[in-house]
Amino acid sequence: MVSFAAFPRSGEGPIYLQIVRYIRSGVAAGTVADGDEMPSRRVVSALLGVNPNTVQKAYRMLEEEGLIVSRSGAKSYASVTPETVEAVRQKLRAEEVGRVVSALRRSGMEKEAALELIDRLWDEDREREEEET
Repeated sequence: MVSFAAFPRSGEGPIYLQIVRYIRSGVAAGTVADGDEMPSRRVVSALLGVNPNTVQKAYRMLEEEGLIVSRSGAKSYASVTPETVEAVRQKLRAEEVGRVVSALRRSGMEKEAALELIDRLWDEDREREEEET
């Protein structure tokens, strides 16, 4: 069963979107696998201290994305294929890079300087990885 024990209440955006991001991240990381049972909406609602309709909204979004399958009156399950994992990873990467770009632009950084910074940090990170191995 998918666990919400480590759910990070980030305060970033509406809680239903935080739930969606949590499941997407689990899919991308492999902690949410095909066929994993999702906790009921009422259980998630109680765990997180939110209205059941909030959880319902998140589950509906996940169903529309094809990440979970629900049947009326039955349990919900994760629906994960290699294609959906890759699609989720690409979406998460784009969202993360978008946040970085927005932060750099808000700080007044020009595109060329941002690209130089990313290039330098990329190389430094690669060097750190090589030193660790």
